[in-house]
Amino acid sequence: MNSKDKFFKHPTAIVSTKKIGDGTRIWAFCNILEKASIGRSCNICDHVFIENDVVVGDNVTIKCGVQLWDGLRVEDDVFIGPNATFANDKYPRSKKYPEKFLQTILKKGASVGANSTILPGVVIGENAMVGAGAVVTKNVPPNSVVVGNPARIKGYTNSTKIKSLKGFFEHDNKQEIAQTGIGKVTVRFLPKVSDVRGDLSFMEHQKEIPFEVKRFFMVHNVPSREVRGEHAHKKLHQFLFCLNGSLSVVVDDGSKRMEIPLLPMEVGIHIPPKVWSIQYKYSKDAVLGVFASDFYDEKDYIRDYGEFKKYIKGKK
Repeated sequence: MNSKDKFFKHPTAIVSTKKIGDGTRIWAFCNILEKASIGRSCNICDHVFIENDVVVGDNVTIKCGVQLWDGLRVEDDVFIGPNATFANDKYPRSKKYPEKFLQTILKKGASVGANSTILPGVVIGENAMVGAGAVVTKNVPPNSVVVGNPARIKGYTNSTKIKSLKGFFEHDNKQEIAQTGIGKVTVRFLPKVSDVRGDLSFMEHQKEIPFEVKRFFMVHNVPSREVRGEHAHKKLHQFLFCLNGSLSVVVDDGSKRMEIPLLPMEVGIHIPPKVWSIQYKYSKDAVLGVFASDFYDEKDYIRDYGEFKKYIKGKK
């Protein structure tokens, strides 16, 4: 630690910038250019290169062999694993440069695994996890876990997964309503009558569906593994159920989240206002039915997870 500086720099490191926060540690053979900005309490390991138009927040860990090129924005508490690769030009040519490099953003708390590749212009969402070796070609939603090439959503961080709805209810009662502990989200068994002619399933107002229905829509023909939803509502109530195939629904109250599987006409999920909802793991033949308490109104949607967290914090 230099007496005049409040950060540590290894003798072999080349540090040209003066924008380095207190408590940051820069290890051997790093090269940080003069216009880069580095926050407080970061740990920048051996053989890291950081170009000029790069902003790194506080409490960031950058492991060995990483290069951060112009256009990269790294928010607080991000982890970047060894040899993770970032690109900033979609169509690179030798000695031919774009007027402006695409901006890639790693949101607060995100983790990027070893040897992963991040294409230019994408956003890695808050608390998202990119698996080792993944190739990220599209934006990664907040709290999601992505793996593979191209990277696909495998799950969600800190999410309670309900593998089977058996035992989720205290009693074997087809009319029972189960509290999930995620806001006021409830799971409700759907009544079914069976005989030799087949099965009859039904739902009734103020019984299975706890609100007056003003709109119904279906989601189907979803490409395998694609994600739907990713929003909350300010006033709208929704009731989700599966008509065919299978899918999973993630409900999130801003601090806790739960993943609930849906099978045809087994249960419905009541999602009240101020709950973030995601649907994914669609089978090829999946059909999702949704009852809504009001007509479509774009102003009722909250489509950014950060805005959602601010909204519920202000409305509680």
